[in-house]
Amino acid sequence: MLKVDGLHVRYGVIPALKGISFYIAHGEIVALIGANGVGKTTALHCISGIVKAAGGSITFNGQNITNMPAHKIVALGISQAPEGRGVFPNLTVWENLSLGAYLRHDKNEIENDRKMVCQIFPRLKERQNQAGGTLSGGEQQMLAIGRALMARPKLLLLDEPSMGLAPIVVEDIFKTIRRINKQNKTTILLVEQNAQMALMLSNRAYVLETGEIIATGNSRDLIGDEQIKKSYLGL
Repeated sequence: MLKVDGLHVRYGVIPALKGISFYIAHGEIVALIGANGVGKTTALHCISGIVKAAGGSITFNGQNITNMPAHKIVALGISQAPEGRGVFPNLTVWENLSLGAYLRHDKNEIENDRKMVCQIFPRLKERQNQAGGTLSGGEQQMLAIGRALMARPKLLLLDEPSMGLAPIVVEDIFKTIRRINKQNKTTILLVEQNAQMALMLSNRAYVLETGEIIATGNSRDLIGDEQIKKSYLGL
């Protein structure tokens, strides 16, 4: 579904990604793990068209999307729930969700999808007329994911969904991510600093360090790898 080949990104003269390559097959949950500042979010931003590539290529369902404008990438079926949630604080939950469907014109289907999101996240229905900025951190994360789902993505990019959340809320969010993958048949690329949770959720994973992929494999195998345990799992 997605193939990243030799991707380079620079901020000025500073290299952020140094020729990374990875792929995601249809229906998978794939994790990018690593410490802060190693290039995980940059990789997502480059896939979604927010950041320009300095070299390499990104292919989605056979189409080269390298440096394509972000709105065209959304139209092809890639949607992102950003780091920090990025909800519109003065808009209601309903209005935030509607913005996720801004490229769509099928009003009846949009309403059906809004109902679907509220089935996945019942709390959003309870808060539908409440301003996004008044929600708790966990509710805002639900809203960010729900808004991304309103674009009907084939590939969902999730950037640090556990950030700043209590452990019990993180557990609920990760259970919901698995449900979205299974029930909605949505392929997911997960960027996550909580490496253990990410590896437990995903099928495969790539480990990033200073802009380079230093390890890859089946997530269960990586959990058992002694170097990964020592460096990323705190074990």
